[in-house]
Amino acid sequence: EIFPSSFTSSSTSNLKMSEFTLDPKETAAVFIEFQNEFTTEGGKLYDAVKPCLDKVGTMENGPKVLEAARNAGISIFHCPISFEKGHNEISDLPYGILAGVKEGEAFLQGSWNAEICESMKPSEGEFVVKGKTGLCGFKSTNLDFLLRQKGVKNIVLCGFLTNCCVESSMRSAYENGYKVYTVKDACAATSIEGHDATFEHNFGMFSIPTSTEEVVAAMKA
Repeated sequence: EIFPSSFTSSSTSNLKMSEFTLDPKETAAVFIEFQNEFTTEGGKLYDAVKPCLDKVGTMENGPKVLEAARNAGISIFHCPISFEKGHNEISDLPYGILAGVKEGEAFLQGSWNAEICESMKPSEGEFVVKGKTGLCGFKSTNLDFLLRQKGVKNIVLCGFLTNCCVESSMRSAYENGYKVYTVKDACAATSIEGHDATFEHNFGMFSIPTSTEEVVAAMKA
């Protein structure tokens, strides 16, 4: 068997709390799309993600990771997505998730919906990644440039959606040579099943799946 089950399960990378630490000088916390559209009642996608938010505690745990990163002096990157009126950045014949984004006029630049939510607002000195109009946090943005300017080797990754933008960003980060830590209880998807399945079957191949408790402890170590 070329790929035994241990290679395709999160168990390959699920380190215990005592097994890793995060050097603040070499670590970045990257927060994908903590925007009102997902996080806050009134957002167009809030109802879709709410069951997952409630189950895993995303909106309690995301701020905990952010606070721990700030206290540790870790570089912080907020990675929002937004589109100009008309969503012309997306094809006239879209399909898949971007078709829904365009049809629903989600994440409209300058709107309350596209703003980073109150509990995750950037502080002075934190980076807000520019140019995200697709799924991957790297593809159309300045994220990789900024990470390399800061000498980052490790990425702690949180946000939305677990099986979409977080997964796309995780895979790119892995292939770009970063060591990636995905925080299960600080992410969310439009279904609990999708969230759980992504961590169970995909994330262990491209990251170290972990938790808020473990990451916060590693930042303090």
